[in-house]
Amino acid sequence: MTKHIVILAGDGIGPEIMAEAEKVLAKVNDQFGLGLSWSHELLGGCAIDTHGVPLPDVTLDAASKADAILLGAVGGPKWDQIERSIRPERGLLKIRSELNLFANLRPAILYPQLAHASSLKTELVAGLDILIVRELTGGIYFGQPRGIRILENGERQGYNTDVYSESEIRRIAHVAFQLAQQRNKKLLSVDKANVLEVTELWKQVVTEIAPEYPDVELSHMYVDNAAMQLVRRPKQFDVIVTGNLFGDILSDEAAMLTGSIGMLPSASLDQHKKGMYEPCHGSAPDIAGQGVANPLATILSVAMMLRYTFKADAAALAIEAAVGRVLDQGLRTPDIYSEGTTKVGTQAMGEAVVAAL
Repeated sequence: MTKHIVILAGDGIGPEIMAEAEKVLAKVNDQFGLGLSWSHELLGGCAIDTHGVPLPDVTLDAASKADAILLGAVGGPKWDQIERSIRPERGLLKIRSELNLFANLRPAILYPQLAHASSLKTELVAGLDILIVRELTGGIYFGQPRGIRILENGERQGYNTDVYSESEIRRIAHVAFQLAQQRNKKLLSVDKANVLEVTELWKQVVTEIAPEYPDVELSHMYVDNAAMQLVRRPKQFDVIVTGNLFGDILSDEAAMLTGSIGMLPSASLDQHKKGMYEPCHGSAPDIAGQGVANPLATILSVAMMLRYTFKADAAALAIEAAVGRVLDQGLRTPDIYSEGTTKVGTQAMGEAVVAAL
């Protein structure tokens, strides 16, 4: 039975990087006889331009029926001044919510060939392999009430609500514990329980679940200390689980430890491991159309898709190994370029990975 993927190239550099990822997908689909098919839909600014909304019904319907979704990036200054409720980012938040993609997996893995590109000393980051598990459909990004209101004195006031139910915390904690079991059996839960009641509950629930995973060592850390420790001694971490806001920030910080956010994929999964896969970086409108964007995070997102949704580990490993061989050849897009390596564009990098396969 054919498994189907919906591709959402999106805005900015999205179409450029997705074109290369699609070449890699086609190659492994043929090589490994995966029987995958795919089609394209619109999400974000391009959907606004065509349909007037960032997530058209046709896109949501196709994504709901698909086995997996592969996303490029959404947004850009072109749509910054339109009504907030229909900006590109609202479409991304909505599709995550509608598909119940609550578990966001963001690996921060340093390829040894890029140790020099990290903002930290090589000895601090060599061998870095962290997995951040971010709750993606709750917390302050979705909490109600929210808005901007006028107070009695005429002053404007912005407000948001950070809220998590026990069931939301439990399900993301189980995902994190299970992933920790598959790695080094260490799990760090990040909160701000000394100040925020919502994360006090988070800490309580995660602690209550821990006895179900006696082989996993659980620890806790306040988010401000976690941010500091990520740049002080990052290799102390293995799996980190946290809420939507903290996970958003910490995963971007961890990304820079690896040399470039252009190298990092991500997966957003529902309870059945159906997922949306995307690079951690944004739409980079400043370089869109120049053919210089790094497609490797999107290509590695294809590998995550094959591993988590389609259980095609051999194909996933082949892609990851091909990326490593291309880096061994000294090929670099501008974001990871250094003296002594060969600077290439988006298309050349994608074609090099296909050739390495």
